[in-house]
Amino acid sequence: MDLASLALAERSAPRYTSYPTAPHFSKSIGDAETRAWIAKLDPVASLSLYVHVPFCTAICAYCGCHTKAVRQDAPLEFYAQTLKSEIALTAEATRARRVTSIHWGGGTPGILGPSRFTAIVSVLRDHFELSAETEHAIELDPRILDSGLVEALAAAGVTRASLGVQDFNAHVQEASGRVQPYETVARAVRLLRGAGIAAINLDLMYGLPKQSVEDAARTASLAASLEPQRLAVFGYAHVPWFKSHQKLIDAAALPGVGERLAQAAAVRAILEDKGYEAIGLDHFARPHDPLAIAAREKRMRRNFQGYTTDAADALLPFGVSSIGRLPQGYVGNATDLAGWRRAIEAKCFATTRGVAFTREDVARADLIERLMCDFEVDHGAVAARHGYANDVFDGAQASLDALMNDGVVDMQGRRLVVTERGEPFVRLVAAAFDAYLHNSPARHSSAV
Repeated sequence: MDLASLALAERSAPRYTSYPTAPHFSKSIGDAETRAWIAKLDPVASLSLYVHVPFCTAICAYCGCHTKAVRQDAPLEFYAQTLKSEIALTAEATRARRVTSIHWGGGTPGILGPSRFTAIVSVLRDHFELSAETEHAIELDPRILDSGLVEALAAAGVTRASLGVQDFNAHVQEASGRVQPYETVARAVRLLRGAGIAAINLDLMYGLPKQSVEDAARTASLAASLEPQRLAVFGYAHVPWFKSHQKLIDAAALPGVGERLAQAAAVRAILEDKGYEAIGLDHFARPHDPLAIAAREKRMRRNFQGYTTDAADALLPFGVSSIGRLPQGYVGNATDLAGWRRAIEAKCFATTRGVAFTREDVARADLIERLMCDFEVDHGAVAARHGYANDVFDGAQASLDALMNDGVVDMQGRRLVVTERGEPFVRLVAAAFDAYLHNSPARHSSAV
């Protein structure tokens, strides 16, 4: 591993699942803005719905999600009822109805159980237009998946399931606070496919405590043996200042930046050998998968759920901490359950933060998204597309020159291409165009 790569890997940068990124959201965006923006949606606008369920049976030590452990039924029932009220509230505020995508995240939405999940989907169908073309995806914990839940998911129209795997090695699982044998995941895959949910995603991680290159490679090989359509391979982000339960992880047991790079490279080599195509920064897909096709055709998108084919006009948020995107800006729900519930009960949107887009924000977001998805962009052409002079983003040149010297990018005029060597560091290239980053006190995870 060369010293330049190690130095790049030690730098930090946002993940750029949005721009502006969440640390730059303002508390000035609330119910009034959300209500006005949703009301202005065109009646024929396409909608993507995100439903957040912030509950798990236990909290994994590595987790960076907004969730809490529950073992009683009452919190789940209260949450489901409030979700249904929020769905009705949102539908009343807009004439837009056509849903092209639904994504359930968490936590683990499966904790709701068959009856509550079915009831919430029924309310969605009552208020919005779902069709056979609607992609309906859900994140699941294989440890709590059973035949009853799987049958309910299939009956409700779920078409894609993402299973959290992280790592298949017992000593890594123990150090990470999530014990989940291979057979548990294999059984979940069999149940889902048996019910007709054929689109299976597996989520893996590298950089976990006590994880070696061999461990990461073994996990990738076992995951590929289950023949998922897609895999996401994330680098563990150790942010104990943001997620206090990560203090349970022994920082001394975490792989260094060189080993993280080697783990990511080993996983990629194995998955590509098994026939998967590398997609963007951290996804892999079968060549015939819609995501792989979208990547090849340079129409892949990136949002809060990562890489996606979702090109809806608006993303509507449901649930505590959920974030939505409207043509005018981002809107984020309250992160505390009580505050979220009080707002919905008062028939108000639970928005407590967000950002109203400037014209420049929209242009920079377009530029950064193309970089993150395609590993190349002509920033002069992007500027012109948004009505700016083609030199408006030339202020990034000093940062780009440094990245060129490190072999991360090649440039001809204003067209830049991330090199194969530079692909793991694409977030650093995107950061060169981030107008907010250098004035921000926010801390970010490492670039790899």
